[in-house]
Amino acid sequence: MLKLKDSIFIEASFSSEQELENVVLDNFGYLFGPNSFYLPKALISTYDKSGTIPDGFAIDIEQKKWFLVEAELLRHRVWEHIAPQITKQTISIHNPSSKKIIEELAVKQIDADPRIKELFTDAGIREINIRKEINEILAKDPIIGIPIDKISEDLKAWAKTFKYAINLWQIKKFIEFGNPESVIYEFPEEFKPEIETSEKTKDTSEDSDKQLARYDVEILDLVHAGYIKVGDELTMIYKPSAGERKTYKGIVLEDGSISILGKTFSSPSFAALFGIQNAGSDRKTVNGWTSWKTSSGKTLSEIRDEILSKE
Repeated sequence: MLKLKDSIFIEASFSSEQELENVVLDNFGYLFGPNSFYLPKALISTYDKSGTIPDGFAIDIEQKKWFLVEAELLRHRVWEHIAPQITKQTISIHNPSSKKIIEELAVKQIDADPRIKELFTDAGIREINIRKEINEILAKDPIIGIPIDKISEDLKAWAKTFKYAINLWQIKKFIEFGNPESVIYEFPEEFKPEIETSEKTKDTSEDSDKQLARYDVEILDLVHAGYIKVGDELTMIYKPSAGERKTYKGIVLEDGSISILGKTFSSPSFAALFGIQNAGSDRKTVNGWTSWKTSSGKTLSEIRDEILSKE
């Protein structure tokens, strides 16, 4: 249950898979990363020309990875629907003709949307090299991205043993009691999936379940580990495409939140977003872990990686 003043929002089921697909399409940056862009559905096929249509594809420019996206409702069941459908799709994406379809979708989307071109500019990629960059990303195996309303034990077990890396995001729907037209959707914080597998977690050891659940590092963990201190100043430099380059300062507070321009945020990404929107950007997402730097010049992400490497 969620409460907003006199309103109560209760958890509800998605009316259809299409509703969930629409929510993903409208909010893909909160799942696949703030420097990602989304490609619509397209018919791809196996080597024997058996067709399949994933719900979409997402390309993360910053992380240089891409996702085959399939939004699912758990009521469609793991073994009867989800597993066989995604198996067919992963076979299809290795068909060269399918890769070409995805590449052309990406180029068309980039040409049509200046905001996507800006992502490449921010990443230091010249327009003449965009197709080459897309080719290099698509040459890698995709991550299977599954936004879903519920996660079952069978789904986790299948994800753990599936050949490809899988990210599972749980998206919840809440409707206002007495006013079903008023809807809230809950997304995970900081673009983090509920379940994230990789080649390192493809094992059957007793520790695999522990490895399967992503270790959630917060700013307070960096403080407790001694990498940063309460009161330390973080720096973020940002220049919007049609504006001046600005430097923002954030102060690390005792509870791990960041204070910027008189406002306090528990999430480094929302703290960074507040800054870049102050600079004139209309972006809705930004990765605060790679935006904020310490006085030593390290990003929060680099420090987080150091902590994780010692686990």
